Amino acid sequence: MSAMTGQLGTIDRLYVLDAGTAIAPDRSVYTPGKWQGEPVTLSCHAYLLQRWGEWILWDTGIDERLADAPEGRIVAHNIRGLVARPLTAQLAEIGLAPAEIGTVLLSHAHFDHIGNARLFRHARWYIQRREHEAMFGKDYRAFGYAPSLHDCLRQARVELMDGDADLLGDGSVQVVSTPGHTPGHCTLLVRLARTGPVLLSGDAAHDSYNLAHRCVPAMNASAEATLASMERLVEMADAKRAQLWLNHDAAQSATLAQAPEYFD
Repeated sequence: MSAMTGQLGTIDRLYVLDAGTAIAPDRSVYTPGKWQGEPVTLSCHAYLLQRWGEWILWDTGIDERLADAPEGRIVAHNIRGLVARPLTAQLAEIGLAPAEIGTVLLSHAHFDHIGNARLFRHARWYIQRREHEAMFGKDYRAFGYAPSLHDCLRQARVELMDGDADLLGDGSVQVVSTPGHTPGHCTLLVRLARTGPVLLSGDAAHDSYNLAHRCVPAMNASAEATLASMERLVEMADAKRAQLWLNHDAAQSATLAQAPEYFD
C-alpha cells in the first residue's frame, strides 16, 4: 500500500451487494430541524471488487443472522436493522465463499457496515487508525459502536491506515479520508474501464438531500470534520468526473444493478 500516485489502473468488476435495511424512527436525526418524528428507511450496501482474480470487500453490512428475525432488531442509535438477503447467499450466487475474499476495507465500524466481520476473520483488514482506536477504546458507546460485532478483529490481520492510501499502488482502489461521521471514517474511489471512476461514500453523507444541504447528523463525531469531508467528496467527484454513490440513499440505490450483476 502506498500514497496516492498519478499512475491509474482499473479493477475488473464491482458488485453492489444488498447489506440490509436500516429503519430510523426520526429522520431529523440526519436532518436536524427538518422531518422531526418521521421515520426513514435507509438502504445499506457492501461492495465486492474483483481485480486479477483477487477479491476485495468494502464493508460487510448488517449481521446476516438477522435474516432469521423478520421484524429485525434495534442494534444502535435506536435504529432497527433488517436483512432480507444474507450476504453469504449473495456471494454464493457469484460463485464465492467468504473464505475466498482475501481483503476487507472498512469505511467505519457502525453495525450496518461491520455486522458480518466474523465471516472474514481470515482476511487482511484495512482500517483507519483513528477508527480502530475509537472502536476498541473506552468511549466506544459515544460513537455508537457495538463491540460484539467487531471483537473478532482483535485476532485478525489488521493494517492501520493514516489518511489517504492507494491500496494497490496503481490508483485503481484509493482510500480517501473523510472523517466526521466517526473519527476515522473513510470513502473509497474505484476505477473501472467502462463505468469509469466511482466514489463509494460510506456515510460521509447519508443521502443526496443531506449532501446538497450540508446536513450534519446529530450522532456524528464532529460537525466541523463532517462538513469538510462533504466538501472534499463533492470536489473530488467533480475533479475526477466520478459517479458518487451514497450508501444510504434508497432512491439512488434502486437505480443501481445489484449482484450478481456487476459494473465493469
